[in-house]
Amino acid sequence: HQPQEHLLNLIPGPSVFVFSQDPSVQKVGGGRKKTVSFSSMPSEKKVSSAADCLAFMQGGCELKKIRPNSRVYCRFYTLESDLSCLRWEPSKKDGDRARLDVSSIREVRTGKSTETFLHNGPLSEHLAEEAAFSIIHGDEYQSLDLVALSADVANIWVTGLRYLLAHPSVIGGSLGSKMRSEWLAAEFAQVDEDGYGIVSEDVAVATICKLCPGIKEAKVRLRFKEIQRSKEKLTSHVTREEFQEAYCELCTRPDVYFLLVQLSKDRECLDPQDLRLFLETEQGLSLATTEGCWELLRRYEPSAQGKERGLLGLDGFARYLQSPECQLLDPEHLGVCQDMTMPLSHYYISTSYRSYLLDDQVHGRADLGGLIKALQAGCRCLELGVTDGPEGEPLLGVVNKYAFLTSQFPLLVYLCQRCSPAQQRIMAQHLKKVFGTRLYTPDALPVSLGGRATTLPSPEQLKGRILIVGKKLPAEYDGSDGEVSEEDEEIGGGGASNKQPPYWTLCSLGEGEGGRLTSESPEDLVMFTKRTLTRVRPSSVRLDSSNPNPQGYWKGGVQLVALNQQTPGAMLDLHRGRFSQNGGCGYVLRPAVMRDEVSYFSAHTQGCVPGVPPQTLRVKVISAHNLPKPQGSGAKGEVIDPYVVLELHGVPADCAEQRTRTAAQNQDDPLFDETFEFQVNMPELALLRFVVLDDDYIGDDFIGQYTVAFECLQPGYRNVPLLGLAGDPLPHTSLFVHVAITNRRGGGKAQRRGLSVRRVGRRGREYVTLRHTGIKVVDEAFKPASAPLKEATDLREDAQSTTASFKEQCGLPTVAKLKQCIQSLATRLQSSEGTMGASMVLKDGYPSLEALVNLAEPTRKLLTAYDTMIAAQKQLIENADGVQERIAQVQREGMDFHEDLSRLGEKEGLKGRKLSKAVESFTWNITVLKGQCDLLRGAKMDSLDALRQLALACEACGLTSSNASSSTFSTAELHYSSHPLSGRRSSTHGNGRI
Repeated sequence: HQPQEHLLNLIPGPSVFVFSQDPSVQKVGGGRKKTVSFSSMPSEKKVSSAADCLAFMQGGCELKKIRPNSRVYCRFYTLESDLSCLRWEPSKKDGDRARLDVSSIREVRTGKSTETFLHNGPLSEHLAEEAAFSIIHGDEYQSLDLVALSADVANIWVTGLRYLLAHPSVIGGSLGSKMRSEWLAAEFAQVDEDGYGIVSEDVAVATICKLCPGIKEAKVRLRFKEIQRSKEKLTSHVTREEFQEAYCELCTRPDVYFLLVQLSKDRECLDPQDLRLFLETEQGLSLATTEGCWELLRRYEPSAQGKERGLLGLDGFARYLQSPECQLLDPEHLGVCQDMTMPLSHYYISTSYRSYLLDDQVHGRADLGGLIKALQAGCRCLELGVTDGPEGEPLLGVVNKYAFLTSQFPLLVYLCQRCSPAQQRIMAQHLKKVFGTRLYTPDALPVSLGGRATTLPSPEQLKGRILIVGKKLPAEYDGSDGEVSEEDEEIGGGGASNKQPPYWTLCSLGEGEGGRLTSESPEDLVMFTKRTLTRVRPSSVRLDSSNPNPQGYWKGGVQLVALNQQTPGAMLDLHRGRFSQNGGCGYVLRPAVMRDEVSYFSAHTQGCVPGVPPQTLRVKVISAHNLPKPQGSGAKGEVIDPYVVLELHGVPADCAEQRTRTAAQNQDDPLFDETFEFQVNMPELALLRFVVLDDDYIGDDFIGQYTVAFECLQPGYRNVPLLGLAGDPLPHTSLFVHVAITNRRGGGKAQRRGLSVRRVGRRGREYVTLRHTGIKVVDEAFKPASAPLKEATDLREDAQSTTASFKEQCGLPTVAKLKQCIQSLATRLQSSEGTMGASMVLKDGYPSLEALVNLAEPTRKLLTAYDTMIAAQKQLIENADGVQERIAQVQREGMDFHEDLSRLGEKEGLKGRKLSKAVESFTWNITVLKGQCDLLRGAKMDSLDALRQLALACEACGLTSSNASSSTFSTAELHYSSHPLSGRRSSTHGNGRI
């Protein structure tokens, strides 16, 4: 049994590649050298099986050999026809020595993961990660480090070699390929009405289009024409063999094929256990069950044989990866998933600005369609312009009809009116008549908040209600006609009163004023919005109904950023992405640091936010599928040259943009295989936007986009459904990506990129510190936190750094899963007879690995690194609660001073700016203490998850004793399972149970 190799970002997915002969490149010693070429010609054969890979390797190709002394040698490598060894030339060694026996290969690694690559300095930096791979061989685990001309070629060699390691006696005819062949034969038989083994070209084309949704009919028809020409056929009829050949050529996704090979070893199909391991280690589904995998397998596997035997073949796996279950957006967010019982001011609210106007904001024609679309899209605040005249009721009728079809949460109707007092009275009658009991009034639905409300009601309390937002009446108002102010608006009633009922205030700002406040007074703006709803409207100079960037205001805490919903573009994409994270209900909780009564946050933050765990996001853009041509005009040709732009929007420190190379002449199914890394300091505010553009277009080059909130990202291999300009789904059009999210070290200051985690000891560690307030009694209360804060950092960082060190010893990056490490370790522990050199036992509930035989020095070091990691996890798990309580106690005692802070400061002689600074420092300290408690709690949950991963991985890789049943490690005997947090979602945002 060969353990599955790791998958995460280490498998370079292929571009479309085909076998071809290049007569211009001569192999040393005569003969022609086989190369990989990129082609859209359907007549050339794609690599779509392990047998294809082995055939390519036997033909040979040039690879760069990297030596520890930074020397690079270009060599021509081939696989012997009997599959027994690799050879290379030219070489100073004689022919018998310039070889590597396949039987001596222990492991094949992808990427730059060996000592040669890691310590080759500048040279290694210029070598492509996706094109690098290493062959680990011999008893001393020597490495042959190679770099191919492209990721495609590297993929062929890695796949072929791993295939040989898993099952050297089988070259072709795997179980998966037989299942596929039988399924296609059965599908062909259904349309072969006469049973003669031939069908018309039209029938064959229609059948392939049915089996492979999204493929273009013209593409299929062209393939059959090519087959007819190559065979010099006089008839257009299609045989069963030709049908199967065309389907495999056109509908095999090479990226999915190579992934399947890594998961399934020699069979090219997955059983329920294979699928469960994939779901747990890659897709973040920590609660996947074998029974659930059976159900999933039956749902997506098209072949009768596969369904019966419980096997998922290439086509079933591709269907699963393209299904809604594998979408990038976590399905938990498809419905309302946030607490809706907090005050309205704690939510971002989807807001429309004059969406009933067409063309422009001055002379634009009114159109109710825009208003309807805004309500259908989940907008919860509308602006309606009202002037003197009999009209208005039809508009209100439309609002009433569509108000709660998409969302049941309260709708704010913002009246921008310039009516005479008499017309205002008529308008009030209309409002009552049209909205009826839905109209919120204090007497109809009292919300007992007492006096002038300081706390707003919640969306849950106001469900199904329409609240009117109007201009504020002057304080001297006595019931007679009067002018109103232009600055402040008020919203709904806040409770009954003997005189005029009090109101909740909504502060409305212009785009420029809002921008100035977010730039000059970001902390004050966030504090203000904790209690007061604040709205920013587009500038009056935006006559074309264009939109400002809402992210610039959201980071300042502004709840209602009014956008012209009728104007498509990047700004509206961000708006849709933000509000898709809570079921599209129009309300999204703001970050905790904007809600907590005492918390510190500045939109200007350039590093980590106190108490917010910073993240590293790695996105590998693997491929795109069924891309349409841009919707604009000016095409130079029929093909498109697509590329993908990744935009990260958030606080200033997080904003970044990266792009893939252009996939020139690659038509509608380009492959990119490029990995991008983003540092995310404020995950709750971050949005990730994918944009696909065409380099071949003049003018409008937009193909499609998709925007998703960071909090909604699912890890692993994901399908990104692309949307058109207006936000509508593009049929069968998607990106295929891999997502990995890891906690960045520390949670205090951001570390320099590229700094080795393993080499940062406690001496060089940066600890979070509290600020002096200048108020003696308060500073004395905060002093006891110093020691537990240091302990908390040490516990977290020791667990992280020892885990990173273990991964590095395994030759894996820090984003790799622990199960992938165990798979790599098991490969080294397995003898030629198949027995394991170590076994997992439980010591006090912790999975320990005990050596059973004398191990080689490198393997002993690896076990030592494992023990060190387990010891650090144990320290964290067993001490976290006590340390956290000590920090929390200081936080509680500090909060006792909150109400009296100004008086205490004045008593110490602090005034003006010094007093404000003292309050700011106090707020910072409380935020840090709360944040460090949250970080430690999260770290403990991560460690409990790590134990579970390790135990399951050891069991899956054969590192448990033969007399231990599979249930041994899923009972309370394992430390994690007796803990109430053990069923949580994984730290990489995995979801739910299958």
